[in-house]
Amino acid sequence: MLIQDKAGQAATVAAAVRDVPGVEGAASVAGPAGVIARARAHDTGELGRLVLSRVRAPAACGRR
Repeated sequence: MLIQDKAGQAATVAAAVRDVPGVEGAASVAGPAGVIARARAHDTGELGRLVLSRVRAPAACGRR
C-alpha cells in the first residue's frame, strides 16, 4: 500500500501502521506517498476492510 502522510510524519505513520494486525511491514520512503506498507489478507474484501478501518486511522495520515 502507498500511504500519503502529513508533512514530516512518515516515520510516525509507518510505526503506527506496523502495529496494525495484518500488516507485515511498513517503511517511510521519499516521494508523494511517504509510507509504503505490505499487508496480508485472505481476499480483497478483507484487505479493503483492513485499509478502511485500521490503516487510515493514524492522525498523521494525510490523503489516503
